[in-house]
Amino acid sequence: MRVVVVVAAMSFCMPVFAQGVKLPSVTNSIGMELIEIPAGTFTMGSPAGEKDHQEDEAQVSVTLTKAFGLGKYEVTHGQWKSVMGTEPWDRKGEKADKDCPATYVSWDDATDFCKKLTTIERKAGKLKANEEYRLPTEAQWEYACRAGTTTTYSFGDDEKQFGDYAWFRGNAMNAGEEYAHKVGWKKPNPWGLHDMHGNVWEWCSDWYDGKLAGGIDPVGPNAGSFRVLRGGDWLRYASRCRSASRDNYNPPARRSYFGFRIVRVLL
Repeated sequence: MRVVVVVAAMSFCMPVFAQGVKLPSVTNSIGMELIEIPAGTFTMGSPAGEKDHQEDEAQVSVTLTKAFGLGKYEVTHGQWKSVMGTEPWDRKGEKADKDCPATYVSWDDATDFCKKLTTIERKAGKLKANEEYRLPTEAQWEYACRAGTTTTYSFGDDEKQFGDYAWFRGNAMNAGEEYAHKVGWKKPNPWGLHDMHGNVWEWCSDWYDGKLAGGIDPVGPNAGSFRVLRGGDWLRYASRCRSASRDNYNPPARRSYFGFRIVRVLL
């Protein structure tokens, strides 16, 4: 259960153990906190014996050569409105709170948010010319979700603990709370990221392929019909919210259980 960090200008790799590691974070001009995720190598996907394993989760080795900053939380109502000036969840029966995830946003909407945030941050002097905000790649997302672990979930294999870390069918829909909940109420993963399991499916930048892309800095196929979503949501059972769980949808789709988080990357 470890991540190997790639150290620039050195000819060796330094192991970093996920458990108990507190990664640094930064806050941007509109108050979004990002966790600084180190570069490294990990095994993406799930073993055939894992509960609810799917064929499109066959394991591959992935190396991410660049560190990146990932949103500590899913993008919220308040953050979306401050950047975009709209409320796509309005009159949809969603719980209205500035700290709830921005839902009913399509892949295209989420991408537009990242572009506008990049412009805002550059004007504020908080973003370098060689940096920008994007949706995370599927590999970046799973790497950050696992946080050095190789278990079913980022906290281990015990599904009985799932409610401590996630909003899912068992403590949301089955409790009559059929909506996304405020971000950050549940325990974080070992790297300090909240709601990587459950609450809302999160858009990733990749086109979906039935086979995971391994290798160095994978980005998925060049074209496709559906974009990748990760993490599961408040409507699903725990086994559908595993670290390796994948979903895909057409880019214009908007749902009450679709959201996203941002990544800051070097160009």
